[in-house]
Amino acid sequence: MKLIALKPGNLKTVMGVEFVTDATIAEVDSLDILVIPGGFKGTIEAAYNSELQQWIRDIDRTTTYTTSVCTGGWILGSTGLLKGKKATTNWYDAEHMLKKYGATFTNERFTKDGKYWTAADVTAGMEMSLALLEEIAGRDYAQAVMLDMEYAPAQPFKGGSPEKTPKHVPDFMTKMYKAGVDPVITEMEKATEKQ
Repeated sequence: MKLIALKPGNLKTVMGVEFVTDATIAEVDSLDILVIPGGFKGTIEAAYNSELQQWIRDIDRTTTYTTSVCTGGWILGSTGLLKGKKATTNWYDAEHMLKKYGATFTNERFTKDGKYWTAADVTAGMEMSLALLEEIAGRDYAQAVMLDMEYAPAQPFKGGSPEKTPKHVPDFMTKMYKAGVDPVITEMEKATEKQ
């Protein structure tokens, strides 16, 4: 497993967590499995990064599986690789974002369309990973991993998706996302138009 970055150096999340990277995209020319993580501002910027998009398309030629988690689906979609595919992503503006990239939003926890696997969010990414592990190594192995982690989620109360949450909660979250996400998208769109 390698944590691959755009440039050398450690990565720091908006929450201050620092990750030590293993390589840069310039140093990696093939992978068996590519996992594109999601995030916030950096993810949106990455969806407009032509160098990264080309690297993903090149790596995709070598992968057995190309996957994304959460808004990582926006990055994967921006490469054109999801065009004509079924996919999922974070619930915020999901249908619009995937349609923008020519994909059909499934509104599922995770979706498999050929070698492309997409997960709606972080916890769905765990479920997608277990399903992918089952496909690669078999059900017994995947269940052994589940047992080792004691993966048996039980929600303490109903929620976790717009459909299962009282309307005022997704309304509030949508306003919060719009305040943060939309200005970054607008900024990136304007920068793209100038090129």
